[in-house]
Amino acid sequence: MTDVLIVGSGPTGLTLACDLALRGIAVRVLDGRSGPHRESRGKGLAPESVAALARLGAAERVTAVGTRGLILRKYFDGDHISDTPAGDGILIGQWQVEEALRERLAGLGVRVEYEARVTGITQDGSGVTARLGDGRSVRAGYAAGCDGGHSSVRSLLGITFEGHTEETETMVIGDVRAPGLSRAYWHQWFTSDGGGILLCPIPGTETFQLQASPERAESGEPLPPSLEGFQRLFDRHARVPGIRLADPTWLSAWRVNVRMAGRLREGRVFLAGDAAHVHPIAGGLGMNTGIQDAAALGRTLADALTGPAGPGVLDGYEAERLPAAARVLADTTARHERVRAAVREPGRGTEAGMA
Repeated sequence: MTDVLIVGSGPTGLTLACDLALRGIAVRVLDGRSGPHRESRGKGLAPESVAALARLGAAERVTAVGTRGLILRKYFDGDHISDTPAGDGILIGQWQVEEALRERLAGLGVRVEYEARVTGITQDGSGVTARLGDGRSVRAGYAAGCDGGHSSVRSLLGITFEGHTEETETMVIGDVRAPGLSRAYWHQWFTSDGGGILLCPIPGTETFQLQASPERAESGEPLPPSLEGFQRLFDRHARVPGIRLADPTWLSAWRVNVRMAGRLREGRVFLAGDAAHVHPIAGGLGMNTGIQDAAALGRTLADALTGPAGPGVLDGYEAERLPAAARVLADTTARHERVRAAVREPGRGTEAGMA
């Protein structure tokens, strides 16, 4: 029987799978998607996360692909005002982190099982049974929901997701090419009307991650993201003639969402990463916090399965990570407010949320 069933193959689930597989614990990883994505999403690894991936044997590829020492280039009303170092982490697209972890996991004999949507969970004193959308069942000693902010595992367990979500969208996001724009900088254009657009070069690609205040209809409602809308926003805020955005491979919208699961454990099933908590993006702590969750849960499950402490050690995961999640929610909310205020001042940008 599988020791641990992991639902979700983002950075959290893959980190947990690698950690357990390295310890000789039998794992299966299920994902409801048809296959891997190539969206930049979270794009920064903190030094602590790089160290965690190094312990798993997955850091070499990440550091080879990622960029250190990127410069934030700030503009205001079209004028270049200042340059600021981005910090001591690694800039890298989330899909690239996932690719490195999948490769490491495959080297440990485990591959992600796609088109495996979990539709039901039951458990008893000896294990967990997950029912899949195609009628199959999977049995394991324990299970971990690492399936994102819209977690089906959390919903099936009946665990509340407490907090708040802003009513209107704060930002449109996407991956685009911008031929002719320098890839040596994370460009951040802000304007005196409070709007702005950011283009961050994803290393090893021709793609920039675009973030911008959304276009709004006459009614005030935000318009859905589109390449045409991205271009209008670029022309309005960047004011750089001759740059035409192209080849969108990801279009999305984002709103401030500050929520935390009421608990991280229901019997033999655990929550980690965005399934357990979501928060503002300021500071780039999302992917990093999920990796930390995975490291803590890996230690906990390994102790329960192979250590002398036995099942009683399982309470330690929630005791450690629930307060940590609460601190991250408070911290990122404060960072987000600092960024909102900072970008109204010429020469300031997202670095206001990094301290």
